Amino acid sequence: MPSKPARKPRILERGVFCFLIGVAVLVGPQFMQSTGIRDMVAGAYLVGWFAVVLGLALIVLDLVQRARRKSR
Repeated sequence: MPSKPARKPRILERGVFCFLIGVAVLVGPQFMQSTGIRDMVAGAYLVGWFAVVLGLALIVLDLVQRARRKSR
């Protein structure tokens, strides 16, 4: 029996995951106990903001694509 091909994640799923990772990087240091790890994660705040913006852009892109498909 042929196996079922793996489903690729849609743009919306990627956007949501990217957004959540970005939020975790931005908010995470406030809840960390270890100062070394907290400082390392807090130093990556630019990466966190990039992930948030990229995630939002992917979500908007998916919503625009869905709206175009519905209007056809």
